[in-house]
Amino acid sequence: MEVVVVLIIALIVLGPSKLPNAARSVGKGMREFKAALTDADPRRDDEDAEFPGLDSPKS
Repeated sequence: MEVVVVLIIALIVLGPSKLPNAARSVGKGMREFKAALTDADPRRDDEDAEFPGLDSPKS
């Protein structure tokens, strides 16, 4: 129900001609954000490989 209200408000504010462009921009931004987050993980793995004994203490 909340999504419908948000879409109706967006339609009123942006209008039917600009709404698809706004949705495309939001989608592109979310994809770039997700790509930036997934790119951060391999660097962390590289740091762990550099210092393998740092995370788990030896018994």
